[in-house]
Amino acid sequence: MRSTSRPPAAALPAIAGALLAGTGLAVLLSLALGSKAIPLGEVLRALFAGTDSDNATVITSQRLPRTLLGLAAGLAIGMAGALMQGHTRNPLADPGLFGVNAGAAFGVACLVFGLGVATPALMVVAALLGAGSVASLVLLLGLRGVSGGSLVRLAIVGTALQALLTALTSALILLDKETLDVLRFWEVGALADRDYGMAAWIAPFMLAGCVLAAANAFSLNALGLGEEVAQSLGTRVRTTRIVGVATITLLAGSATAICGPVAFLGLVAPHAARVLAGHDQRWLVPLAGLIGAIVLLVADTLGRIVAHPGELEAGIVMAAIGAPVLLAITRRRRLAAL
Repeated sequence: MRSTSRPPAAALPAIAGALLAGTGLAVLLSLALGSKAIPLGEVLRALFAGTDSDNATVITSQRLPRTLLGLAAGLAIGMAGALMQGHTRNPLADPGLFGVNAGAAFGVACLVFGLGVATPALMVVAALLGAGSVASLVLLLGLRGVSGGSLVRLAIVGTALQALLTALTSALILLDKETLDVLRFWEVGALADRDYGMAAWIAPFMLAGCVLAAANAFSLNALGLGEEVAQSLGTRVRTTRIVGVATITLLAGSATAICGPVAFLGLVAPHAARVLAGHDQRWLVPLAGLIGAIVLLVADTLGRIVAHPGELEAGIVMAAIGAPVLLAITRRRRLAAL
């Protein structure tokens, strides 16, 4: 049963505006905080006035690329998680928990282990192929029904796939030193020390995924009523499913390709968006993206503060945030379907 309490339609633009403002604040904090705190005024001058100083150099050359990566990756993973939960009608669906991120990591590991190359373009292709294969399998299994038992089985299958692919990736890493060197830091999930030059390869995939996600969200409302009802309303169910798989692949695969698997983000963001905006997928999907961007940037910023003068990777901080959220969700009695 869905909750009957939902915000009035007139409040949704205000909620979106508040999240946009929160995203801007998270960006500023990410630029200002780190091994050395920089006043917000100096951050703004470095961005918009072109001031020339040591702090300005730190902001523009080091923190700004990292922040933009967190913004894009958080947006992509948040939207991918919302789409996955909407298509499977499973509150536990998440690119990390259901093995999509692990599929992307396994694709990259196979590339490095089998071909001995790790160029940005090929890493993107390998991550997308791995993520697409797992997303297709999980969603195919998820279309067989939405009863409580089928959703539990789907969660078990997704978790098993994630464990299997993680184990296979670990095996490849242990068998080959070059694969270990490429993946040992990438696999944790982080925004620091990434190849920011890969952004040129990633941006078109993320942009296409965001556009498809916004379009796919309109059909998800009808699918939530059941496939037969959706068909009677004129929704092309098969096309909607195919577009959903392609979109999740583009978003989760491209984000994982550059920053590694970030656990729980695709689970936390849609649930937070659902609390704020209800079950209207037209609002839920983009708002989940904004929340994903905020949460990932805050996690990355916290990682720089709590372990000063070192830092914790964003993936580790997200695991500390997401694990309690997962436990809270699974303890709810009405978990059968969205």
